[in-house]
Amino acid sequence: MKRKTDAAFYRNFFTIFIALVLQNVVTLSVNLADNMMLGAYSETALSGVAAVNQIQFIYQQILMALGDGLVIFCSQYWGRRQTEPMKKIAAVAMRAGLTAAVLLFGLVSFFPHQAMELFTTEEAIIGEGMRYLSVIRFTYFFFAVTQILLATLRSVEVVKIALYLSVMTFCVNCGINYVLIYGHFGAPELGAAGAAIGTLAARMLEVLVLIVYIARKEKHLNLGIRTYLHTDKQLSRDYFKITAPMLFVQGLWGVNTALQTVILGHMTAAAIAANSVASTLFLMVKSMAVGASSTASVIIGKTIGTGDLDLVKHYSRMMQRMFLLIGIVSGIVLFFIRIPILSLYDLAPETKKMADTFLMILSVVIVGMSYQMPTNNGIIRGGGSAMFVVKMDLISIWGIVIPLSFIMAFVVKASPAAVVCCLNADQIFKCVPAFIKSNYGNWVRKLTRE
Repeated sequence: MKRKTDAAFYRNFFTIFIALVLQNVVTLSVNLADNMMLGAYSETALSGVAAVNQIQFIYQQILMALGDGLVIFCSQYWGRRQTEPMKKIAAVAMRAGLTAAVLLFGLVSFFPHQAMELFTTEEAIIGEGMRYLSVIRFTYFFFAVTQILLATLRSVEVVKIALYLSVMTFCVNCGINYVLIYGHFGAPELGAAGAAIGTLAARMLEVLVLIVYIARKEKHLNLGIRTYLHTDKQLSRDYFKITAPMLFVQGLWGVNTALQTVILGHMTAAAIAANSVASTLFLMVKSMAVGASSTASVIIGKTIGTGDLDLVKHYSRMMQRMFLLIGIVSGIVLFFIRIPILSLYDLAPETKKMADTFLMILSVVIVGMSYQMPTNNGIIRGGGSAMFVVKMDLISIWGIVIPLSFIMAFVVKASPAAVVCCLNADQIFKCVPAFIKSNYGNWVRKLTRE
C-alpha cells in the first residue's frame, strides 16, 4: 500500500514540479532576453533597466507572499474539497495585490528620479532607467491580477496554464523587443523604452488569455466577477494572520536583493552590470528550487487537509531527499552553462570576468538554497508554521547577512566577489535549522475551519 501511495506521490509531484519549473524558466527567459538584447544595444541601458528591475523584484516578492499565503490556506481546504472558503480567500488576496499595485504605481510615478538614485548615482544610467520606468509601471496592475489568479489555480493543482502563458509572453515580448529596441522594420529605435513596451504588451495579453481560460475551462472553483466582490471577515483575518508576516519578510527579502545592487553598484562601475547578468542566469537555474518549493507547499497543504498526519511527515522526508538531489543538479548545470551564456553578451572584459566569478560562487550557493528554500517555504511554511520561517529570515538576513556585507564592502573594502559570498551566505547556514525543524520539530498546523 505504501509503495502505491509513494508512486502516486511521485506522479503528482513531478506533474506539478515540471510544469512550474518550465514556467519559471520561460518567465525568466523574458528577463534574460531583455538583458541580452539591451546588453548588445548599450551597457548603460542594461544597467538602467537592471536598477528598475530591483524595484520590480521587491513588488514580485510582495505578490509572491500574497499568492503563497493563498496557496497555504486554499490547498488545505482543497484537501477537504471545500471550495467556498477558497473563493473568499482568493478575493482577499486579489484586493491586496491590486492595492500593492496602486501604491507602487503612485510611488514610481511621483518619485521616479529618487527611486533610481537608490541604486546608482550615474546620471546616464538614471536617465535610461527612467525611460524604462515610465512605461513598465503600467504592467504592475496586470501582473498582480495574473499572479493571484495563477496562485488560485495552483492551489487546486492546475499548473499547466501558467506554462502556456509564459511561453506566449516570451514570444510576444521578444518579438516586440527585437523591433523596438533596435528600430527594425522601420520602427523607431527606442532602446530601454522599447523593452518596456514589449513587456507591457505581453502582460496585457497574458491577463486577457488567463481570464478567458478561467471563464471557459476552469471547473473546480467556478471563478467569476462575483467571486471578488464578497469576502468573509473571519477568513480575511485568518489569511492575513499567516500572510502579513510573510509579506513583511518577502518585502525585506526584495529589499535585501535590491541592496545587493546598491552595494555592488557603489563599489565599481562594472559590478552592477556583472551582477545583473549573473543574477538573471542564477534565477533561471534557481527555477528548480522555486518549482520544488511551490510543489511542496501544495502537496503538504492538501495532505494536511485530508487529516493524514503520518503521511504528511512521510512526504516531508521523501521531498527533502529530492531537494538535495535537485540542488546538486542545479549547481552542476549553473557551473557548466555560465561560459556559453556569457559569450552571448557584448560586455567589457572586466565586466564579463566579474560575472563569471559571481556565477562560480552562485553554483555552490544554489546547492544549499535548493535544500533550505523548499524545506522552509514549501514544507514548514506550507504546513502552516509561517512564523518559524519569518523569524529565521529576519535573524539571518538582517542580523547577519546585510550588516556583514556592508562592513565587507565599505569598511574592509573587500572585492566584489567576497561581498557576493557574504550576501548569499544565508543560503548555506539556513540548511541547519531547516533540517532540524522539519525532521524533529512540530510544524504541522491545521488552518481550515469547519
